[in-house]
Amino acid sequence: MKRSFSALALSALLTLGGCAAIMGPQFTPGMPVEQVIAYNGPPAIEYPDGNTRLLEWPVGEWSQYAYMARVGPDGKLISYENVRTREKFGTIQVNQFNKNDVLRTVGHPTETSYLPLKKQEVWSYRYKEEGIWNSMMHIYFDSSGIVRGIENGQDPLYLRDNGLFGSFGGIGSGIGIGIGGGTRGVGGGAGIGIGF
Repeated sequence: MKRSFSALALSALLTLGGCAAIMGPQFTPGMPVEQVIAYNGPPAIEYPDGNTRLLEWPVGEWSQYAYMARVGPDGKLISYENVRTREKFGTIQVNQFNKNDVLRTVGHPTETSYLPLKKQEVWSYRYKEEGIWNSMMHIYFDSSGIVRGIENGQDPLYLRDNGLFGSFGGIGSGIGIGIGGGTRGVGGGAGIGIGF
């Protein structure tokens, strides 16, 4: 019994240690930015923002986390936070924000694409929704660089491929959208399905 408790305690400590590695240390406002850089290394990207500047560090597999430090003109830390969260994406204002606003809010996208029929550029961000689900947030820009839409869903990197029909007894998940047309007004319809 004593050995089981010791193993359980060790497991809990290792798990918490892993979380701390992703979350990083607690940086506090007023500390010199050199301390943040000494811990994180040089920032991947730096954005000027008025008389302050933002430093960005993508972290984790596929950059599902990104930390931003806001630094004052005196070189002192104003704030430090993970910007790949549902709450932070929720601050992006459709029809008002431009690309620079998005960069200063959630950082550089994981990937970009273009939708020629809609004439929209898409910035996609991988993140852990609620710290658990592998998700992807898509931000759509018109030709003038204004945000026209935001949409999230499951990260396609983590969808399972079990062949055409999956495997018997297997566990899978997926998202599907379908539109069907009938003849003479019979049998038409549309549907969206999410399965786990």
